[in-house]
Formats: sequence, structure tokens, C-alpha cells
Amino acid sequence: MKVRTFEYFIREAFSSLRHNGLMSIASVSTVALSLLILGMFLIMVLNLNHMASTLESQVQISVYLKDNLTDLETREVGTRITKVPGVVQVTFVNKDQALARFKQRLGEQQGILAVLGDTNPLPNAFEVKVDKPGMVKPVAEAVAKFKGVENARFGQEIIEQLFTLTKMIRLIGLALILFLALAALFIISNTIRITVFARRKEIGIMKYVGATDSFIRWPFLIEGMILGFCGAGIAVFLLIEAYTVLTGQIYQKLVFLPLIPKYPFLTYVSVFILAAGTVIGALGSTISLKRFMKV
Repeated sequence: MKVRTFEYFIREAFSSLRHNGLMSIASVSTVALSLLILGMFLIMVLNLNHMASTLESQVQISVYLKDNLTDLETREVGTRITKVPGVVQVTFVNKDQALARFKQRLGEQQGILAVLGDTNPLPNAFEVKVDKPGMVKPVAEAVAKFKGVENARFGQEIIEQLFTLTKMIRLIGLALILFLALAALFIISNTIRITVFARRKEIGIMKYVGATDSFIRWPFLIEGMILGFCGAGIAVFLLIEAYTVLTGQIYQKLVFLPLIPKYPFLTYVSVFILAAGTVIGALGSTISLKRFMKV
């Protein structure tokens, strides 16, 4: 494509935007609203996925040891655990540490332990972390068979429910994002179709005098891309402001909630929304022109 021809397409696109000012504003507003909703759901789904992944990564196996083990036997069990495929960290927790943690969890109700006197019924244990959530169950089953191990627990029912929940979040989130993307495409294609419809006679005349389809299509394609990009830009600005305010409020009240840090997360989301708006605008123009190119 010649530079002069491309400049003509750009001028025609901006000329169309100026002549259809109200329509252009309505189109940009519609695109901005559609992509704002899409971006909100995208951020929500990614944060939920991040929270689920964080919870999954914090799952650990508690390996309780038999009471009659010597220090040497205890170390041998720990060494064997570290060699199990999938194990990334093994931490020894003695009886006294376990009792201190238990008291801390009880808080103001520590008095109920007074009946134990100086007796500590808790066993020595190892806390085991694995590299992948799916390895929790097989590692626990393997370690439970080791000599000197009383049992290995990881809250199977809770963990399985957590895995099911995270899968649902990811699938539902993906479905919502696809649905909203299609909805945005539908809205943009229909708003641009109105502009194309208003110029249908001009398109017909250009076809009769020998203009090629690509020559006619390019100004509308660029126009759709501009509308999509501008709408996406507004949506990105609102998303960044909203996420900044929201995370600030949440961190004041729920400090330990694992939200995704603003940067570079918002940069990636912004690039995605801008690219999506531009592509959707181009697709919307292409879809709208199909009917009117048949003269």
C-alpha cells in the first residue's frame, strides 16, 4: 500500500468521525462501557484465580510420627520424605512447638488445656510442602507408609473441595470473558453498521465506478479501529482508577487478602483491553460492511 493511499484512508476515517460526531461519541461510549465491564470481570476472575492458586500453594501435609522414635530415626524419616518426588520443603515441628501453636490458636480459651497439667499429648511431626497441588494426595499416601510414621493428613475433603472450586472459578471466568467479548463485538458491529448504512449510497457509487472492495473497506476498517481504541482507552483509565481505589480500601481492612499487585498487572490488563478494543472495532467494521459490499 502506498503512503499517499494510506494517508487518504486516514483522512477519510477521521472525516467520517467528524461528520458523524454524535454517532461516534455514542459508539465510543458503547465500546467503553462494554470493555469496562469486560475488564472488570477479567480483573475479578484473575484475582479469584490468584487467590485460589495462593490457597493451593499453601496446602501442606502434616506427617505425625510415632512417640517411640529416637532422634536418629526421626532424622531418617525426614531425609526419606525430602527424597519423595514433588516434595519441595520439609519442616520439623517438635511436640513443644506444636503445643505452643495450639495454645495460640485457642486464644482466650487456653484454660481448657489446664486439665492436661504438664502432659503434652501432641506428637512430633513434619510439615511437608509440595510443588504442585495435585501432588498433595499421592505424596501423603506415600509418606504414610514410611516406618515410624503414625499417619499423614492434609484435610482431604477440604482440599478436594478447594480444587473443585478453583476449577469452577477458572471455567466460569473464561466463559464470562468470552461472552462479554462477543457482546462487545456485537455492540460495536451494530453501532458501526449504522454509520455504514448512512453511507450506503456512497459505497454503491464507488463500487459502480470501479473502486475495489479493499479500497472501500479500509477507511471503515480504520474508523472502527479508532472507535475501538478510544473506547478501550476510556475503559482502561476507569479500570486503573477503580482498581487503585479498591485495592487501597481492601488493604486497609483485609491486609492479608492475596490480591494481585497493581504493577505490572494493570499494564498487562491495559494492553489486553486496548488490543481487544482495536481488534473488536476492526472485526465489527468488517462484519458491518459485508452486506453493503454486495452491489
